[in-house]
Amino acid sequence: MQAISDAWKHIRRSPYHSTAAVLTMFLTMLLAGLFFLTTVGSSYILRYFESKPQITVFFADNATASVAQTLQTTLEGTGKVSSVTYVSKEDALAIYREQNKNDPLLLEMVTADILPASLEISAIDPAYLTELEPVIKQAQGVEEVVFQKDVVDALLKWTNAIRIVGGVLVGLFALNSLLIVMTVIGMKIALKKDEIEILTLVGASPWYIRVPFVLEGGAYGAAGSAVSWVIITGFLVWLQPVIMGFLGTVPFIGTLFTSVLSQTFLLFSGSFFLFLVLVGFTLGAVGSLIALGRYLKF
Repeated sequence: MQAISDAWKHIRRSPYHSTAAVLTMFLTMLLAGLFFLTTVGSSYILRYFESKPQITVFFADNATASVAQTLQTTLEGTGKVSSVTYVSKEDALAIYREQNKNDPLLLEMVTADILPASLEISAIDPAYLTELEPVIKQAQGVEEVVFQKDVVDALLKWTNAIRIVGGVLVGLFALNSLLIVMTVIGMKIALKKDEIEILTLVGASPWYIRVPFVLEGGAYGAAGSAVSWVIITGFLVWLQPVIMGFLGTVPFIGTLFTSVLSQTFLLFSGSFFLFLVLVGFTLGAVGSLIALGRYLKF
């Protein structure tokens, strides 16, 4: 308790330095939080689209089910597909009727005979799509291949770009935060030089002197993280209708943003708060430890 009280005195006696440190930590944790959410969200979106059929193979009218079965067996034998689903003419008609159930005129004009049978194929890794394409095109009875490579490649590029750019920016801001905290704590140590020498002479242990400074740095990080959590959470609540409109079909995102008062969202929000505060406290405490190691030689 004494260490906490001393840390609070340090913060209260130099409000401008403390405000600068908290503001810097706030900007760092705001960027880190947004990067974390964007990375997790893009991973779920990519996983969702990867689970969808990435190649659709349409067969000629005279192709039999055995032809499709042969191609399915060949693809499964490569070990590079996660799923292969055969859609017969009758299945295609049932899907068509479900999609157009509100338009009777369209239903009357289409029969199973004019719809092609098809295979819907998903690869274990999108990188395998280019290897599977020639195998499919050379197969007997294949009339058309719809290849979603461009869509998958675009998603992969965006996900990788977000991770690289976001990671670099977070790293730079984290380094800046460490330097600010080190500077602030270093100034506090310099101002308390005489007090520290007296404590050392009366037998105070090194950690008795160090802990308040470590807690002070951690407090800067925790305070900045808490403010960033408020901003990010408010932003998510404000964008909830937009997120549901665009990404509501993605299972995890759709469940999370069904309601901002739902148990799932509140649990996620609470976990996110603890994550940010823990990371911010650790970052601030590390900055303090570095400063202590540099300015206190005991």
